Amino acid sequence: MNPLQLDAITNAVDVAAIAGTLIRFVAGFVAVLLLGKYVLIPGLRRVVRSRGFDEAVLSLGTNVLNAVVWVAAVAIGFAVAGYGAFLSAFAVFGGALALAVGFAAQDLLGNFVAGVFILKDKPFEVGDWIEWDGKSGRVEEIDLRVSRIRTFDNELVTVPNGDLANNAVTNPVAYDTLRQKFVFGIGYDDDIGEATDIIVEKAEAHEEILDDPGVSVRVVELGDSAVGLQSRWWIDDPDRADFVRVRSEYVTAVKEAFDDAGIDMPYVHRQLTGSVEVLESVADE
Repeated sequence: MNPLQLDAITNAVDVAAIAGTLIRFVAGFVAVLLLGKYVLIPGLRRVVRSRGFDEAVLSLGTNVLNAVVWVAAVAIGFAVAGYGAFLSAFAVFGGALALAVGFAAQDLLGNFVAGVFILKDKPFEVGDWIEWDGKSGRVEEIDLRVSRIRTFDNELVTVPNGDLANNAVTNPVAYDTLRQKFVFGIGYDDDIGEATDIIVEKAEAHEEILDDPGVSVRVVELGDSAVGLQSRWWIDDPDRADFVRVRSEYVTAVKEAFDDAGIDMPYVHRQLTGSVEVLESVADE
């Protein structure tokens, strides 16, 4: 066999080896990709929907699993093609890179996880009025990283989901009814029974204050200048605008009735007693 024939055979063997490697890579890649596209991802979507997760969570899970499927398809393709050593080196490098990115973006990832739990557990929804960390407003949008809340001064506040998920959030409109309370102060010389009757009467006369549960009035404090009568009443379909309006109308009606009945609503005041000595030098001036 002459050198030319030997070279031709060697080249043919090399081409066949390369072709075989390529075929194995493609076969492994396509098999994993098809498995992920037509089995894993649809299965994930069914599970997420059956658990009642929000569409945003479904979209995030689909995108993440889709990326995992592509990475797995490439990795399996290399492994089947016989490049296990290269794959191992790449895995070590990728793991180190992922660790570094994880440390750098831990707050960001934490907010993403918190957003998933907010969308799943639904402690509040878009349109709800919430209170948190001394602030309050109406929820306008819930994303996976942040929630956007419009305050009652018409300011837009962007709150990281981690702050809302890891701290106490009050949702006054979570239920069908909401109880409110107000302390009316009357004078010590006024009749508590008469004042109580007026407070109850004005609550029962207001169309938007519920009869069941009914209004209740209790003496809650004996202050320096007034006896405190706390009224507790319930409203239906609570909304902040309705709550503020009903509260204002109710308190105004009670105040006017107190005035007509001669019941005092005293305010805190101080009376100075004793004599004041004036220095002669000051008096001469």
